[in-house]
Amino acid sequence: MTTTSRRAFLGAGAATLGAAALAGFGLRGADAPSADARPPAPGPYRVVTPGSEQWEDLRQGTNLRWIGSPRRIAFPRDASEVAAEVRTIQRLGLRPAVRSGGHGYESFVSNDDVTAIIDLAAMNQVRWDPRRRAFEVGAGAQLGAVYQLLYKQWGVYVPAGNCPTVAAGGHIAGGGYGSMNRRDGLVVDHLAAVEAVHVRANGAVRTSVGTRDPRSPDHELWWAYTGGGGGNFGVATRYWLRSPAAAGDRPEAALPTPPRHVILSTVAWRWDDLDEATFGRLLANHGRWHEEHSAAGTPEAGLFSQLKTWHRANGTITLDTVVDAGVPDADGVLDRHVGALSQGIPVPTVLQRRRVPWLQGTQWTGFTGPDPTRRFDGKSAYLRRTWTPTAVAAAYRALTDPSFSHPGALLMIASYGGAVNTVAPDATAVAQRDSIIKFQVVSIWDDPEDDAANLAWTRSTYAAMFADTGGVPVPNANTDGAFVNYADTDLDDPAHNTSGLSSLDLYYKHNLPRLVRARAAYDPKGLFSHAQSLPVS
Repeated sequence: MTTTSRRAFLGAGAATLGAAALAGFGLRGADAPSADARPPAPGPYRVVTPGSEQWEDLRQGTNLRWIGSPRRIAFPRDASEVAAEVRTIQRLGLRPAVRSGGHGYESFVSNDDVTAIIDLAAMNQVRWDPRRRAFEVGAGAQLGAVYQLLYKQWGVYVPAGNCPTVAAGGHIAGGGYGSMNRRDGLVVDHLAAVEAVHVRANGAVRTSVGTRDPRSPDHELWWAYTGGGGGNFGVATRYWLRSPAAAGDRPEAALPTPPRHVILSTVAWRWDDLDEATFGRLLANHGRWHEEHSAAGTPEAGLFSQLKTWHRANGTITLDTVVDAGVPDADGVLDRHVGALSQGIPVPTVLQRRRVPWLQGTQWTGFTGPDPTRRFDGKSAYLRRTWTPTAVAAAYRALTDPSFSHPGALLMIASYGGAVNTVAPDATAVAQRDSIIKFQVVSIWDDPEDDAANLAWTRSTYAAMFADTGGVPVPNANTDGAFVNYADTDLDDPAHNTSGLSSLDLYYKHNLPRLVRARAAYDPKGLFSHAQSLPVS
């Protein structure tokens, strides 16, 4: 309790400092959005229809489980064109959905009910905005391009996700996280402002800019986009990024500087060398290391790892790790991490270990997202402390189940904590601010005929791991809910969740009422809705 209170205090202090600093940096919500706008390219924006050559490909995203039948897929280039498209959608009586990178876990965009897709791919700018003293990032900009442009031109970065083809729109709206979160926090901890197109109760289309400054008339719009999830508050078109404590007018000082070099490492344990006891020890060691090394500002906060406990059919369990090579004794930090996980179990095989420039490391395949030619299902959880015996036993049974011999099934277990834990749980919409681990039960496969078997495995594994709390990670001393960007409609199915909590309770916790009020303010008609949208009242 003492640690949590201290973290909340630190976060509240940071938020106050940020608000005071912003007063001098031109981030005023009352600014007319048109003052920021640049003229779009000449000619109308592109609209793809069922008669278009691209329609067959563009009606689906990266998860080939989902395919839709939209009547139009529009590619507006700025907020004014998004507003025009929204008016067209209303006039035609269509049901819209918004797509940035298309990496959705569920069929919120690609389904037969959605008849109009607003695709943000054409809004991919990354540039310095001297008036706002912040970096303007289009909602369609892919993270790989954001890293490249920020670093090559200004030597800065933002601690966003690891998959280079994920786009800013949905990633930032859901809170976002990546391999530098323990070092520099979440991407939303550096969000200064957001522009969004939304619809009033009378049907009028409005473009608003909400900022971090609590005096901003649309401050709640900013707060909602710091983790409130996509499809709730209209269409985010632009984000402005600037760290709360940044000072001055220079873009080189507006965001953190990334590591100059990182150490990349992969080690593997053979399943043939493990039994139930040693598997349980591996997870216990992993959880204990994170309990002991989740303080911000330490050398260990420069380390992020993903433990991938593949199904026994895969043959191995792997640990992919990245370490900021600039922290004191970086090699020792990595050695001690691997050594701590290996205590009492066979020593793993080192598959790779190399020092590379940070920018090249952002493309490392150890952390990239799912193959867009495949099908997948994932179910998420936050951990506040090490694994429960129930979770460990269930994981072992599932990963060694001979009746489901699939090498693409795994637990994908990511480091969390560090700088993430220094922000108060209500300073942004991301409520899980004292968790130390974030993980998924995942299966990846190719053949549609295997859908049922893979879904059955992820569902049964997840339910068994959280059997003590109704089949889901109820917020308590051990677990802390689920991640909104890994959307999971089973969380609202009583056949899979008997906890009495909804998906919204698990995603947002105590921040839910404030998010519901923001939804009612910025999309009161519920024009942008999906299976897990916030209620409009």
